[in-house]
Amino acid sequence: QVQLVESGGGLVQAGGSLRLSCAASGSIFSINVMGWYRQVPGKQRELVASITRGGSERYADSVKGRFTISRDNAKNTVYLQMNSLKPEDTAVYYCNADGVVVAYEPSAMNYWGKGILVAVSS
Repeated sequence: QVQLVESGGGLVQAGGSLRLSCAASGSIFSINVMGWYRQVPGKQRELVASITRGGSERYADSVKGRFTISRDNAKNTVYLQMNSLKPEDTAVYYCNADGVVVAYEPSAMNYWGKGILVAVSS
């Protein structure tokens, strides 16, 4: 069974930095896209950033220039470096892995982590 485990969240003051990590484990052959989404109560989950296996990155306009996504394909791990944090970045951040090829599934799958809280105080 594939699991995504997030770490690195917490409380930080505005202007500060945090680094999120998400490690995927299980009988994984490859992962196409890994990404980070976030959600606040009453709103839809939104894409923060994603990165393909080949390294192509995509960012929400609200985080461009402040957040950087990276991944280690050998470790099936994705990172999100968050700098110049703002109170509006406060949310539960979810890791996502799409196009996951696993040993016992006939087609590629999509998986979510349980989420991790990032709180930015003003």
